[in-house]
Amino acid sequence: MDKIINTINDLVWSNALIILCMGAGIYFSIVTRFIQVRYLKEMVKLLFDGKSSDKGVSSFQAFAIAISGRIGTGNIAGVATAIAMGGPGAIFWMWIIAFLGSASAFVEATLGQVYKEVKNGEYRGGPSYYIEKGLGIKWYAIIFAIATVISTAVLLPGVQSNSIALSVENAFQIPVAYTGAGVVILLGLIIFGGVKRIGKVAEIVVPFMAGGYILMSLVIIGYNYAEIPTVFSLIIKSAFNLEPAFAGVFGMAITWGVKRGIYSNEAGQGTAPHAAAAAEVSHPAKQGLVQAFSVYVDTLFVCTATALMILFTGKYNVTNPAGGFLLENIPGAKIGAEYTQLAIASHFPSLGAGFVAISLLFFAFTTIMAYYYIAETNLSYLDKTGNRWFVNALRILILLATFYGTVKTAEAAWTLGDIGVGIMAWLNIVAIILLRKPVLKVLKDYERQRKEGKDPVFLAKEAGIENTTEW
Repeated sequence: MDKIINTINDLVWSNALIILCMGAGIYFSIVTRFIQVRYLKEMVKLLFDGKSSDKGVSSFQAFAIAISGRIGTGNIAGVATAIAMGGPGAIFWMWIIAFLGSASAFVEATLGQVYKEVKNGEYRGGPSYYIEKGLGIKWYAIIFAIATVISTAVLLPGVQSNSIALSVENAFQIPVAYTGAGVVILLGLIIFGGVKRIGKVAEIVVPFMAGGYILMSLVIIGYNYAEIPTVFSLIIKSAFNLEPAFAGVFGMAITWGVKRGIYSNEAGQGTAPHAAAAAEVSHPAKQGLVQAFSVYVDTLFVCTATALMILFTGKYNVTNPAGGFLLENIPGAKIGAEYTQLAIASHFPSLGAGFVAISLLFFAFTTIMAYYYIAETNLSYLDKTGNRWFVNALRILILLATFYGTVKTAEAAWTLGDIGVGIMAWLNIVAIILLRKPVLKVLKDYERQRKEGKDPVFLAKEAGIENTTEW
């Protein structure tokens, strides 16, 4: 079974997907005239603009739901895995895919807003909706919806819960099954409360969890400020095969940097548009810009913080593709969150394992919440009747997958998660490339109104976009 799963993963994550992800980011950066740089100040301003309504959440709540999905175990265990498999140079390629992916995130989030609908009194949207309405290809939309329900309800939750359980076991010696049961109970209380409850929980928890983690990393960076030039030099040299110690993993640095970068920030994957569509905004581009900024928060802030803590302290190993290790600083350490735990423990011996375990609990738990929201949105697309039995069955399914993830091996959990991410990325990136024209029309309309000194308000017909219901 493991051999079959690994074969599928290798097919999904071939070099073609790496090229497609980076190529899409480059293309969208060029056609939007590097919107991720030009509108950086506007992104921050829009983050706190707008209020929730009966049908939708506020811009910040939508941002928080999306960040819940973006900031997860990938920011702690995923960064450590990237370093272990691709060396320090993998971090540089995570930065690159974040910068380019920010443009892709703008595109997919804007499309999510443009083609959103109201179902059961709440905004719903995402790739399935814009594929059907924008491209007019219903079978493609159905395939994406089915793939996303399977990925976010079955394949992906286990990665998050597995990392929670292992880090808690390492820190507090609590059996993984007990941790799994606790996570499932808490998750059930939230997801049975609906989308609004998810938004409210995310709004409170996300700033707290990200802020606390970044604060801890800043303390450690402050202790090692003199090493900053050396570590950045190591990252950049390793990224371009200029560091002899890591020459054996040059190709792996690119692959794992992009792979873990996309897993972490989800740009182009097709998950964030679901949260973006739920926002109550006056113009789709506004939420597109907010979601573009969330990629920066995820990778340039949180992932970089993790990477610097690990590299400053030297608490990492780098595997040799041919077998063994190119570098083995911590014999016997498991690839993943343990690197981060050891890095923090080197400065705060009594805090390291526990702090990372608690951080992972918040990071990964909110990510599973976001997965549920995405799965429910796609189920809503597939089931036009709004049958509550299907929704409740989905809730039970994700709770079972979450518990199962705590007791299966970390390698199996990550491989299944990678397959889910990869399939969604293939389907979504092709779709947003085909839908580039509507996005550029939306952007042109937004920029025109801003130049006229207006607070942009979107009217689909004036912008020349058809098949929308909410604009």
